[in-house]
Amino acid sequence: QVQLVESGGGLVQPGGSLRLSCAASGNIGSVYSMYWHRQAPGKQRELVAEVSREGTTTYGDSVRGRFTLFGDNYENTWYLQMNNLKPEDTAVYYCSALLAEISSPLRKYWGQGTQVTVSS
Repeated sequence: QVQLVESGGGLVQPGGSLRLSCAASGNIGSVYSMYWHRQAPGKQRELVAEVSREGTTTYGDSVRGRFTLFGDNYENTWYLQMNNLKPEDTAVYYCSALLAEISSPLRKYWGQGTQVTVSS
């Protein structure tokens, strides 16, 4: 069974930095793409960043220039480096991946989420 586990969340002051990690485990055949979303209280889930199988990364308008997604689809571990954090970045951050388990069809898997709080 494939599992995605996020880590690295916490409390940080405005202007600070955090690095989130997402590790996938299980009988992973192929990873097609990977995503970071976030959801703040009372708001819809928002796409923060994604990386394609070819390595092309894209970012949401609100985080472009401050957040960086990097990692390796072959090592099945990805990171979200978040710099110059703002209070409006406070949310639960989720990683997800579009991948296929060995001998199984392609589907999307989600992690359990990690809380990021930006506050003085």
